[in-house]
Amino acid sequence: MVKDLSINLGGLHLKNPVIPASGTFGFGLELAPDMDLNVLGGISLKGTTRDARYGNPTPRIAECRSGMINSVGLQNPGIDALINQKVPALRKIYNGCIIANISGFSVDEYRECCEKADASSGIDLIEVNVSCPNVHGGGLAFGTSAHAAAEVTAAVKAVATHKPVFIKLSPNVTDIVEIARACEDAGADGLTLVNTFLGMRIDIARRRPVLANTMGGFSGAAVFPIALRMVYQVSHACRIPVMGCGGVTSARDVVEMMMAGATAVQVGAENLRNPFVCPEIIEALPSLMEELRIDNLKDIIGTV
Repeated sequence: MVKDLSINLGGLHLKNPVIPASGTFGFGLELAPDMDLNVLGGISLKGTTRDARYGNPTPRIAECRSGMINSVGLQNPGIDALINQKVPALRKIYNGCIIANISGFSVDEYRECCEKADASSGIDLIEVNVSCPNVHGGGLAFGTSAHAAAEVTAAVKAVATHKPVFIKLSPNVTDIVEIARACEDAGADGLTLVNTFLGMRIDIARRRPVLANTMGGFSGAAVFPIALRMVYQVSHACRIPVMGCGGVTSARDVVEMMMAGATAVQVGAENLRNPFVCPEIIEALPSLMEELRIDNLKDIIGTV
């Protein structure tokens, strides 16, 4: 029997649930010469801010057992370049779901960038990264406060009226369910979780941090059980769809995430180790579904 991998994400039809996560797949164009992008259910583009950013000083990457720490610092060409150059170029060669990942350092910046993304015909879904430091709120990330996360959500939803808006949550909190519910109550159409965990490495020979920025975002296979737990908690506490993310490396991980409650599943750090992991996962899913006696992936969402 032919297996049905398709899912409905915030009213959008995706041929399968597998999506490269923001920051791990560039703008999609970089890998287009080497793979058929159209096998992907969606692509979450590199995080974008209002103005172009050169990112943090190097070194920006620290290797870890079963993962990595990055402190790239949101290097990107800015929202206007995304709308006018990157998205149109990608849309010419890719017919799946294009997700704009928006970052900001103030509510006004989030609002402005999301309004422009909402007006772009090439963008299908807006993913709002609330892990950025709030420059007007003492430097704490928007996503560590239910009030701040809800404020961003409401501001974005006031201007993004044509595209589904998913809020990407930080795991560096005591109660992620509280923040998820606050975003849902503020009008979010969906949630992505989780972003990276705060981590650090030390060069013991030099007696200094490996990263120039001292700390950065820890991701990779090691975080999967924690991310899975958070997806389970939030998807059972909220009524809006969840995109699961964090440590996914295989088709089995995708199925686990979906059973925990994820509608779609993003693959992050593993793309940097193996740029072809997403097509490989998609290719492996039908045989795994046969093994598990699953005919339709939609049927397993939230079954645990």
